[in-house]
Amino acid sequence: MPKGVAWSNEETKQLLDLRHAGKTISEIAFKMHKSEQSVQKKLQRLGLKVVHPEDSNETTTSLIVPQELPSIEEALKTLVAAMKILEKPGISKIEILRAKNLIHAAGAYQGHLANYINYCKIERDLMNLKEKLDQMKPKDAGPGDNANKGPSLPSDKNSAVRRRNVAKHETKQSKRASLRKP
Repeated sequence: MPKGVAWSNEETKQLLDLRHAGKTISEIAFKMHKSEQSVQKKLQRLGLKVVHPEDSNETTTSLIVPQELPSIEEALKTLVAAMKILEKPGISKIEILRAKNLIHAAGAYQGHLANYINYCKIERDLMNLKEKLDQMKPKDAGPGDNANKGPSLPSDKNSAVRRRNVAKHETKQSKRASLRKP
């Protein structure tokens, strides 16, 4: 097998810098205009561990739970940004996969957010019905009288947070709707 062009000291330094910055073999190869095989072999010759993503059981990111849910508008902006990435010529396979995953995730998020909003509205309506039912109860019913007791509904911290999130989302939606009206 014929050998390629030898690596210069500058290229080796650039390779090490990119690898220590957490870049993948594909990203390094693209940036340095070398083949993935060439980058992989050089890393092996330098004694650095070469990990293939499909062979690794470790993840490269951690899950960060946001305090507030992104709006549908923010999800749509992410969707458009990913579509713009795909419009660029010459993007790497990794960037294509990343953009496609973002598009899929944004679409899934919109569906889950819609379900969540519907659930919160149903929960709020049930709470309102329970309040009305409590108001309709006879005043002379004693504390031990369970005959007129309505269904117990969730009143925990999570349901309060959900009601606040729905109220915020509805406020945002109504503001946007009022801005669009001529």
